[in-house]
Amino acid sequence: MSDSSSSLKRVLVVDDNVINRRLAIAFVSRLGYTTDQAEDGPDALAKLDAEPFSIVLLDISMPGMSGEEVLARIRADSRFGGLRVIAYTAHALPEERQRLIDAGFDDLLIKPITLGAVERVLQA
Repeated sequence: MSDSSSSLKRVLVVDDNVINRRLAIAFVSRLGYTTDQAEDGPDALAKLDAEPFSIVLLDISMPGMSGEEVLARIRADSRFGGLRVIAYTAHALPEERQRLIDAGFDDLLIKPITLGAVERVLQA
């Protein structure tokens, strides 16, 4: 696979919980995507600065910098105009879902996740 096509299938998984990160990475990898991981917002932003990704699975509730704050920084940076950012969250109430979409997330992946749900958001 060439570098340009592999960067189109790169997913950054951001979650402060190591078990949640490992599960998401296992599902994303099983679906044929290359993954990297970040444990918090600053780490995620540093990885995005360093390497190209096509999708970010971004936890909402993290200490220090929330997923919504990370999203705001991503959306404010023109380099990331085509980047899909998916809220990776346990916030499942309809009003919470709508608030996240209104904030600029492209889709939502509700915890606990399943392989089918991960496949749906990655291929949307």
